[in-house]
Amino acid sequence: MLHDDEEYLFDIRRLALLLEVVEQGSITAAAELKMYSPSAVSQQLRKLEQEVGQPLLNRRSRGVVPTEAGQMLAGHARKIVRQMHAAQSDLNQLAGLNRGSLTVGTFPTLAGSFLPIVIRAFKKRYPSIGLSLRSARFDELVADLESGVTGLCLLWDYPWNPFHDDAIRVTEVFRESTVVLVARGHRLEGRKQVSMEDLRNESWIVRAEAHPVVEVLQRSAHDAGFEPAIAFQANDYQEAQAMVSVGMGVAMVPKTAVALQHPDVRVLSLGEAAPLRRVLLAQRQDKVYAPAEVAFHSTLLEIARERARDYL
Repeated sequence: MLHDDEEYLFDIRRLALLLEVVEQGSITAAAELKMYSPSAVSQQLRKLEQEVGQPLLNRRSRGVVPTEAGQMLAGHARKIVRQMHAAQSDLNQLAGLNRGSLTVGTFPTLAGSFLPIVIRAFKKRYPSIGLSLRSARFDELVADLESGVTGLCLLWDYPWNPFHDDAIRVTEVFRESTVVLVARGHRLEGRKQVSMEDLRNESWIVRAEAHPVVEVLQRSAHDAGFEPAIAFQANDYQEAQAMVSVGMGVAMVPKTAVALQHPDVRVLSLGEAAPLRRVLLAQRQDKVYAPAEVAFHSTLLEIARERARDYL
């Protein structure tokens, strides 16, 4: 019998076996699940009964039934086994910061501006984590996140079309202003700030293939009472800057698009009228976040807090 002044250290594996036998109602069934022989399970349970000092199971022709003591100990074993699984999971997550991999989805303007700063800091802090990136269009980024191809991804939205998906949790990283690009020597190059009314008669360089910045331009121009005349559709922002630099037109771009500024291009502010887009960090709602994802999340937001003013 157990006494209050005695200390017993039960073998966790024996407690786990007792729990399995009680839940399965059979030593044979429990042995199959645990990949033991029935005799080995019986031997371990007899040792546990010796430690406890009383019978834990009533053997019957068809299986076993726990005694009152067996039922009580199985209840404690269920809690202990659950806690041991949690402990192992915590240890695995801790080890995840010292090894493993992480795939992050992103889009080109951020990959060419803000994100490299984050990556440099992340790699310095967690050199053992293999980090890879997937740069894609918006719908592809969301699909990769939902399918598990990426652990997290960076997205964007504008006030007139905010992103919402019940299956995805988003955190605002920073807000980014829209700016206007003009060529060196342009009549407005000396101005720090312009209005859309100042640009009514300009030709415009835009991104091709119904890029979101086209809608930003159209909304801003329509609010100012004119339809923008499109002179060139560029495949990327570097091409857009090149066309602006030689006087093909002016362009409206998010501020991160000029992280690498063409020497013959000037960047002008639209002031408080500038459309703002949110840069978002997205993660699936239904998953337990791996430690590498948590570490990247915290590093990203830390860098964003430090540099948020650079993008307004």
